[in-house]
Amino acid sequence: MLSGHRIALIEDDEIMGGSLLQRLTLEGAEVIWLKQAGRAVGALRTPRKPYDAVICDIRLPDGSGEDVFTTLCRTVTPPPFLFITGQGDIAQAVRLMQAGATDYVTKPFELPVLLERLALLIRRVVVVDLPPLLGISEAARRVEALVRAVAAQDHPVAVRGAPGTGKGLIARHIHRLSDRSAAPFLEVNLARESDPAAALNEALRQIGEGVLFLNAPERLPEALQEDLLRALDRTSGRVISAMLPGAGPTLAALGERLSRSEIRVPPLAERPEDAVWLLRLLFEQMNPRRPQPLAGISALTEATVQAHDWPGNGRELRARLVRALETAAGAWLFPADLFPERQDESFRTLAQARDAAERAQILAALERCEGRVAEAAKLLDVSRTTLWEKMQKLGL
Repeated sequence: MLSGHRIALIEDDEIMGGSLLQRLTLEGAEVIWLKQAGRAVGALRTPRKPYDAVICDIRLPDGSGEDVFTTLCRTVTPPPFLFITGQGDIAQAVRLMQAGATDYVTKPFELPVLLERLALLIRRVVVVDLPPLLGISEAARRVEALVRAVAAQDHPVAVRGAPGTGKGLIARHIHRLSDRSAAPFLEVNLARESDPAAALNEALRQIGEGVLFLNAPERLPEALQEDLLRALDRTSGRVISAMLPGAGPTLAALGERLSRSEIRVPPLAERPEDAVWLLRLLFEQMNPRRPQPLAGISALTEATVQAHDWPGNGRELRARLVRALETAAGAWLFPADLFPERQDESFRTLAQARDAAERAQILAALERCEGRVAEAAKLLDVSRTTLWEKMQKLGL
């Protein structure tokens, strides 16, 4: 599996490092063993020959694996990293995954497991160019790498993102890529259930060894949150949740239980190139169903889609395209087909354009901080009072 591949091993522990070096060499890999963060950065930044992968302990004597990875990312594209982490460093490992690292394993681990994950990591990079799940942007690719990594795990996953960002799509993809793919996948949206307790119990009864996608568990009354906590200890299935943070010790305990790994999906406002990618994808699917298909999408339409802030994300884009294909009268898809309301707008003044830009940026900050105004104010580099005033002015 590893024959002929160059592996950098960053590990200061003599026993673990020696064991990994011996086994990787027996597998046919060419291994360089580095024991300090500083030396590892130099060796990986300007290698004589490129490395196929890096195995890196998070805790090192003169820094951390995170220091190594983030320092490399400032100047070069690093090889795929497989981090070794203790239970207490899982949150840090997940943060690294979101930053672009490829996978992690937790101590203690079996050597065959690490070798299998390493081989899979190299195989993905060398021979697999998977079709995009969420888009073509760097942010979308980072999310997809994290999806593949957590699919190889078997613990609860929390998917964070605004409505319309594809949280359900991600949950299904994790199920498809996991060892549980032959077992059922069930979705329960507790925000829409008239009897959430009955819906939850029925799902837990049916799931078996499968995957349950639990949407809005924070909407459960506190007594049912406690029931869910107890039920999670009994179920043999895997739970993926889309959960907003909330107050209260029971909800906090539930959030911790469901968030062993976390995947944050950035809104389309942060990924404008993905909005155009999604428009083209949906257009190719829907246009042939028209009695007289359109010739294509105009360049001006794509530019308009890229400039739009998409508060409803992919759901809004799909709804606009469905309506546009029903009503378009020309041979091409034009901006007026997707945004008919703009035909009645007068030209924007600079003040109106500035307000629109500030509104989009404030919405993006609030989304990133999951609605916490104080944190959003810090992110935007304004006082909390200033942010409140702007939110009131802009109708947020």
